[in-house]
Amino acid sequence: MTITLFKDERALARALALQIAAALEARPEAVLGLPTGRTPIRLYHELGTLHAHRQLDFSRATTFNLDEFLGIGPDHPGSYRAFMEQHLFSRVNLSADRINVLNGAAPDPERECERYETAIAAAGGIDLQLLGIGTNGHIGFNEPARELAGRTHRVTLTRSTRRSNAALFGGEADRVPREALSMGMATILHARHIILIATGKSKAKCIERMVHGPITTKMPASFLQVHANVELMLDDAAASAIRR
Repeated sequence: MTITLFKDERALARALALQIAAALEARPEAVLGLPTGRTPIRLYHELGTLHAHRQLDFSRATTFNLDEFLGIGPDHPGSYRAFMEQHLFSRVNLSADRINVLNGAAPDPERECERYETAIAAAGGIDLQLLGIGTNGHIGFNEPARELAGRTHRVTLTRSTRRSNAALFGGEADRVPREALSMGMATILHARHIILIATGKSKAKCIERMVHGPITTKMPASFLQVHANVELMLDDAAASAIRR
């Protein structure tokens, strides 16, 4: 596990955007796994800026988003599909047929999960998986639990996760769907390269537990310890508990 520290969120986002641009230049057909949430917004802004300056080409890349809320369609303003359209897809030259996001309005959620796994396999697997981390240690929507699902699955969201997503639903946590669809831990861990980004003091404790604590289902991100090619990119605040 490689750890790189940055003075602030902007410096981190800029460095990672340049790294992604270099990866796509070396392998234009790369398959990327993408997160949502507050943390990657600045990264997506930087990617859009690089593309506007013709320093980044997504035309042959394929993307798979980590998760989506259950019960709402891609046109819902609170959906992660809408989030991605606003912050990234509308700003770069990704082909529409190479964008993959789980359909939260699918009539058969379990079949939708199976379809997604099949699509990932057909694309050759994920080359670079980007991750954020929740304050409770979740990655994707894999919440702390007695056991974790391996593959893309239906999940019940914790109250804290729904609160974290309230901004997408008018600031009201009660309006956030109670369930979601998410890549599973095995799906994530099968990515060839994983980069987890974390910023802010609120992430410091879970970063410390992820890096130095035991591997446990109560801290899903701790399973990244077993992956052969993981990078943590942290600002000083998020790294404060591991720098003591």
